[in-house]
Amino acid sequence: MEPLDPPMVPFAVAGIVGWAVAGLVLLVFFRDWLEEHGHTDWLWTCLAGFLLGFLGLAVMLRHDKNRRKRRS
Repeated sequence: MEPLDPPMVPFAVAGIVGWAVAGLVLLVFFRDWLEEHGHTDWLWTCLAGFLLGFLGLAVMLRHDKNRRKRRS
């Protein structure tokens, strides 16, 4: 039985979207609460996840390109 080798780009895109949505929800609905309790670093965590997701996307694009070569 061969191991699974799915396309990885959709996972990277989902991660980027997930971090963006989480950051926007925190920014719009919970910003005051985060500031009151000293948790504004959560917003920076979402921003870092969003931006680093593009690095992961670049890696997954290359992975999927090599995957297509292996399968052909």
